[in-house]
Amino acid sequence: MSIGIIGSGALGSNLARIFAKAGIAATISNSRGPESLASLVEELGPSIQAGTVGEAASADIVFAAVRWVDAEKVMSGLPAWNGRIVVDGTNPVEFIDPNSPDAKDPTNPLAAYGIKAVDLGEKHSSEVFSQYVPDARVVKAFNHLDVNVLPEPAASGGQRVLFYSGDDAAAKAEVRKLIEATGFFAVDLGSLDVGGRLASLPFGALSAHNFIKI
Repeated sequence: MSIGIIGSGALGSNLARIFAKAGIAATISNSRGPESLASLVEELGPSIQAGTVGEAASADIVFAAVRWVDAEKVMSGLPAWNGRIVVDGTNPVEFIDPNSPDAKDPTNPLAAYGIKAVDLGEKHSSEVFSQYVPDARVVKAFNHLDVNVLPEPAASGGQRVLFYSGDDAAAKAEVRKLIEATGFFAVDLGSLDVGGRLASLPFGALSAHNFIKI
């Protein structure tokens, strides 16, 4: 199945790295256009190509690797999904200007990390994200670890654990294949309503935990 990555920041570029390392072909994109990705694709080799957002979004499996504040604008403006798989790698946080009052907010436990949580009310992030990609089969994955460890699925003599969740069994099976093909140990957290809450940063019970399968 063809793979597209929307976003070339820390998550998007590291997704491209783990696919390249496994010899899996993918198209990566960003809002600045393919030319801005020339050095990245040169670094990663022939399995990774740069494309437009539209080209990446036309793949069978599309990874959303965009900031939460950009997710609605980017994903809602794309053509119909028609049952294709969208992997939601987003988390409901926004970055704080270090010179703003938010950076010194004593009520924000995440201020030291330069982020703050986005208030979604009673909803979880994939519930909101799914509204931006109607008719897509959404799988939550690749979001709960520090992106800097993603290029190294092997650790401490074992495999890093990657959680995934979703409401469509066939879509989850395809994402599980990718998780395993890139060297991670896949753990199914169930439905989006259950697993999406558990693994979503910043306050999900399983978020940011770097488990190793020995």
